[in-house]
Amino acid sequence: MKVIFLEDVKGKGKKGEIKEVPTGYAQNFLIKKTLAKEATPQAISELRGQEKAKEKAHAELVAEAKAIKARLEKEETVVQFSEKVGPDGRTFGSITNKKIAEELEKQFNLKIDKRQIKVDHPIRSLGSIDVPVKIYQDINSVIRLYVSEA
Repeated sequence: MKVIFLEDVKGKGKKGEIKEVPTGYAQNFLIKKTLAKEATPQAISELRGQEKAKEKAHAELVAEAKAIKARLEKEETVVQFSEKVGPDGRTFGSITNKKIAEELEKQFNLKIDKRQIKVDHPIRSLGSIDVPVKIYQDINSVIRLYVSEA
């Protein structure tokens, strides 16, 4: 009996796969526990439609990520910070990924999740700093910051 796997089943198949399995195993275990459904022509075409929709959504996200990367890499895209500085030349507060995300949205109307910004350690120094950001899957870029004394 041909079935479409709805979940990963160890040793049998992964989600979305169409495979031939023994009829008793399919009816008494896979279908009963909603791990799979029978591979009717209608179910197969439905699966193909879902795969195409996923591919389209992925392509849109990649295009959006590339547009964000292009905006970040423009020469004029430098996030400005003005912080109070102590006598040792370090800022009183540190600049975190949350602050960077907020300023990026405020200054350039670019919405990037704070979890995508990779700050190794809180920024407490003045000057120009490059901060890596993972925009989407394998699309990475750099946010340029300029920290000045308030």
